[in-house]
Amino acid sequence: MKIGKLPETVLERSVIRQTGHRRPEVLAGPGIGIDCSAIQVNDAEILVFSTDPITGTGSNVGSLAIHVTANDLAASGADPVAVMLTALLPETIEEPQIRAIVQDAEAVCRELNMEIIGGHTEVTCAVREPLLSVTGIGKIPAGMKLLSPADIQPGDALVLTKWIALEGTAILAVDHAEKLKTRLPEDLIHTAAGFIQYLSVVPDARTAREAGARAMHDVTEGGVFGALWEMAEAAGCGLEVDVKAIPIRQETVEVCEFFDVNPYQLMSSGSMLIAAKDGTLMTDALQAAGIPAVVIGRMTAGNDRILRNGEEVRYLDRPKTDELYRV
Repeated sequence: MKIGKLPETVLERSVIRQTGHRRPEVLAGPGIGIDCSAIQVNDAEILVFSTDPITGTGSNVGSLAIHVTANDLAASGADPVAVMLTALLPETIEEPQIRAIVQDAEAVCRELNMEIIGGHTEVTCAVREPLLSVTGIGKIPAGMKLLSPADIQPGDALVLTKWIALEGTAILAVDHAEKLKTRLPEDLIHTAAGFIQYLSVVPDARTAREAGARAMHDVTEGGVFGALWEMAEAAGCGLEVDVKAIPIRQETVEVCEFFDVNPYQLMSSGSMLIAAKDGTLMTDALQAAGIPAVVIGRMTAGNDRILRNGEEVRYLDRPKTDELYRV
């Protein structure tokens, strides 16, 4: 199979259908476009869980791992609390590298008021680069609803925060800086590498929830096109999106042109896709909190998933392998 997420049909047929629901305290389990599970632990709180690996880069794995998992938790409406780290390390690794990975992870946890509460570390010949897998734990009050794409309604606005492909751009700028310097200015590459500062969508999620978001989906592997498909699939709706309205930084355009990759299918942690009844109210609330946000389209009845790019109209395809893996 191709590198990247399992194809949706394989995931549904050979993974999700092989699992069953049998515990009444489990409120949310696996599904297409569903990044978190939830368990009712008592009358006061619901615990929310998410798990993610970092596989597309050898740089900044500690910080990326925490951001990706915290973002998933926040997209469900939960407050991220803690993580457990599994680190599979190559035989070539040295102790200072291990320390740096953990220090990077701890720095992001400190920033987000989270804790590393355990995990597992192992040196193995099964990997060539450090592989981190993170299980995140969050919580929401029992009286507060877990956000779900099932609550999306046709006509809801689709709002996108910040800019697409921030994560992929930062990874490419850090891992391939010398290649990029053959054509692009050093200050542009430095700025692109600094996009890692934007990768948290925890503030985006908190503001969006308070402003009445019906559902949220952090834009990760597969890029914004993958996130749009997954949200529509989980909601059982169609959508219509203006591609020209999707925000993108010029640095991303330059880096993607250099590597001949599609930024709309490039890892995009740092951007949150939000379904809301009132798109203007949502963007106003986010912008008032200092978070760039725009309406890029709307959910529709039926199954058509339409992309408009000026006069060109086409249908959104099923998610493909993330462009980062081609590089």
